Amino acid sequence: MPLASRLLHARWFVRAPIALFRSGLGALAGSRLLMLAHRGRTTGAVRYVVLEVVDRPAPGSWVVVAGLGPRSQWYRNVVADPRVLVWTGRRRGVRATTRVLPPEVGAGLLRAYADGHAQGWAMLEPVLREWAEPLAAERGEPDWRRVVPVVEVTTLGR
Repeated sequence: MPLASRLLHARWFVRAPIALFRSGLGALAGSRLLMLAHRGRTTGAVRYVVLEVVDRPAPGSWVVVAGLGPRSQWYRNVVADPRVLVWTGRRRGVRATTRVLPPEVGAGLLRAYADGHAQGWAMLEPVLREWAEPLAAERGEPDWRRVVPVVEVTTLGR
């Protein structure tokens, strides 16, 4: 298992940036990370996740990837209830909504991200391939990027 994948499966590692954002220091994370608050599907409890931004299609809009696949809890939660709050930079708890992008759009965004962010892609690609290639093969999908869940987060009122 690649190091990046092992770290993403370590709860302490993925939860650490949440404290940074919740304390108002999200700007220290730069423009490549955002935090989402979403509702649990079963409990309705507020949950938090920090995600890497792979695209900024417009002001107030970010594209993120379910790096651990469609079984990621945050992804399943935003599919069930797309109403979220977003923290990024100096923005804190801004109302937003999510939408899952079509597979061809998501695959194109992943290709563009690979072209524009070689170092980030070098870390992200092995993590994605680890679960996406077997899933793509199972579905008979020739391009593994098409099975990666890609989500657009857009603030409300814009």
